[in-house]
Amino acid sequence: MPIHERSLIRPENLVTHENLVIDGVDVSGHWSTFITSRTVTDYNEAMEEEISALPGGEHINRCWQCGSCTNACTVNAINPEFNPRYWIYLIRLGMEEELLRDKEILWQCVSCNKCTYACPRDVVPEAVMKATAHWMELKGHTPKSPSTHFDESFTGSVIATGKIEEGQVMRSFFKKTGQPLNQPWLIALVRGLVLKFPITLLMRLGLSALIRPRTSGWGRTQAALNDYVSEVEARNSKALGLDGKGKH
Repeated sequence: MPIHERSLIRPENLVTHENLVIDGVDVSGHWSTFITSRTVTDYNEAMEEEISALPGGEHINRCWQCGSCTNACTVNAINPEFNPRYWIYLIRLGMEEELLRDKEILWQCVSCNKCTYACPRDVVPEAVMKATAHWMELKGHTPKSPSTHFDESFTGSVIATGKIEEGQVMRSFFKKTGQPLNQPWLIALVRGLVLKFPITLLMRLGLSALIRPRTSGWGRTQAALNDYVSEVEARNSKALGLDGKGKH
C-alpha cells in the first residue's frame, strides 16, 4: 500500500520554483512543487525476514497499514517524525537506507503499548519497534543503547548468581555507559539510605555487594541459561547473516 502523506516526504526531496510560467500560466511557489525522482539502490529484500526472526518482530507481516499504531502513539503526539506505521512500511519494502535515516529517533519508544492495544491485526507494533532497534544494533548501524546496556548488566547479574544485586547491576551499567559512580543523585540516595535504614540491614547489603552470594544449587540452572543465550545469539546471527559476528 503506497503512502502519499506529505509529512512522510523528506524536505530535501521537495523542489519548489519561485518563478515558473508554463504555457502562459504562472505556477510559481507551492503550485510548482515537485518530488525529485529517486532510484532505489539500497533495497534489502531480506530486511523483513531479518527483523521478523528477532523476538518481537514475528508478526510484522500482518500489518495492513491502517495507521492505528501511529495514531495511538504517545511519542508521535510529541514528535510526528516518530511513525511506527511508516517504519513497518519501509521494512516490508526492504528500504533499509530510508529506515536508517530515522535511526536516531526509532529507539525512543516508551513501551506504553497503546499501539499494541489499538492494532486490529495483532502485529504488536511496540515489539516490532524493539526488534527493529535490536536489529540496528546487531547490524552495526547504531551503538548499543543505554537500555541494552542495562539489560545486559541485569541479565548478567541474574545468570552469574541467581540473584538481583542492585549495586552490582548499577556499577556494571555505569561502567558500560561510561558514567562515573560519584553522581550527585546517587550520593544523595546513599545518604538517605544510611540515615533511614537499620544498621544491620546496611551491613547485609554491603556484605552482599562484596561477596555476591549465589542461589543454592545454581550451577545447573546457570549452565542451562548460558546455553540458551548462546543458542539465541547464534540464531539471531544466522538470521541476519552475521556468522557469529553479532554476539554481544
